[in-house]
Amino acid sequence: MATYVLIPGAGGDAGYWRYVEPLLRERGHDVVAVDLPGSDDSAGLAEYVDVTVDAIGDRTDLILVAQSMAGFTAPIVCTRVKVDLLVMVAAMTPKPGESPGDWWVNTGSAEARQQSDEALGRSADEPFDFMFTFFHDVDPKVTEELFTEPERPQSDGPFGQPWPLDAWPDVPTRFLLCQDDRFFPAEFQRRVVKERLGITPDEMPGGHLPAFARPLDLVERLEAYRLSA
Repeated sequence: MATYVLIPGAGGDAGYWRYVEPLLRERGHDVVAVDLPGSDDSAGLAEYVDVTVDAIGDRTDLILVAQSMAGFTAPIVCTRVKVDLLVMVAAMTPKPGESPGDWWVNTGSAEARQQSDEALGRSADEPFDFMFTFFHDVDPKVTEELFTEPERPQSDGPFGQPWPLDAWPDVPTRFLLCQDDRFFPAEFQRRVVKERLGITPDEMPGGHLPAFARPLDLVERLEAYRLSA
């Protein structure tokens, strides 16, 4: 059995994995859902990595799963502990020296999202719609429950910090994009992942938050990766 290390995206809330974690435990795995100090203005990428490494402790047989913004954190963790497999899920893929703040412009993410929105009938003049972008495929009951909880805002702290690695770590890496992602559209991710990692991403249905919308599908994908590693 493996140890799944689940790293959340912006905000750093380990609760993002609440539906995934029990499904992995049912399969006999150890699971570490990392809670990052996302709202702490004094914390940046180095602190996110330290928190993750501390949460892992002396566990072995590690599979790191990085959601969205965690794409900047997880590869650095791979230089600190022995990782058997890194799985990027709807993630930001950094390049050496690039900050998370620069990533948006360098990759053309805003333009890609605007094109996707327009294809779905939204005007470029309309304000950003959090529900439209992130929760369009999440069960309304799940969404209602989630919105009763305190908000975990993401600090700007890490966004000006360069990604410190000289190259992608020498760790087997899989990338799983979501075909209906309205935040990082599928065609955008296909291009960026191919350019930066030199691999063709795998694809699953759904939007940007598969751990909320399709936890079982996500777990089955992760397990397939584990078995083929």
